[in-house]
Amino acid sequence: MILAFDTSTAACTAALFDGAGACVARRDEVIGRGHSERLVPMIAELMDGRKADRIIVGIGPGSFTGIRVGIAAAHGLAIGWGAELAGLSSFALLAAGGSPGDIAVAVIGGHGELFVQEFRGSTPSTKLRNLVPAEAAESTSAQLVVGSGARQLVEARGWGEWREAFPSAADALRLPEDLRTLPAKPVYARAPDAQAKQAA
Repeated sequence: MILAFDTSTAACTAALFDGAGACVARRDEVIGRGHSERLVPMIAELMDGRKADRIIVGIGPGSFTGIRVGIAAAHGLAIGWGAELAGLSSFALLAAGGSPGDIAVAVIGGHGELFVQEFRGSTPSTKLRNLVPAEAAESTSAQLVVGSGARQLVEARGWGEWREAFPSAADALRLPEDLRTLPAKPVYARAPDAQAKQAA
């Protein structure tokens, strides 16, 4: 069995797939904060005593804290179950639930900036960028924009459709294989604010 989950946004989402790739159970909850308290109980409810042979965890970009919570849980479960572990692109997962055509993902980042990437279905068509809304508006061309920063981006460019959508782990196996077999390490899209002090 394959367990997939993502905690990179305000949603906490998990799904269980059988050996043929069919989704046999899923949980999708918009919780805002508190992923560290909700994730493990959610997975326990989903698994109902079963174990997964493979775990796929969302690695971002998105919430710094949420990403770390998800990856830490994935590593712990993989050790406990002796399961294979891989990462998936949280942006591709978000795009997979939107449209089979061109779609832009925009997620609110720090310092008034947006994480932005465009997809055709769940396949990236541009690189992941971290931009102020005005620059993000100039760099995107998809009519549909999804994510926590979608409204901000559409308002900045003055056209398009926005949806404040959230990723669903039930879409995990719809991703191209190279976007769901990534190293289970965080993708933050911007450098952390705190920097190590340079030696004199």
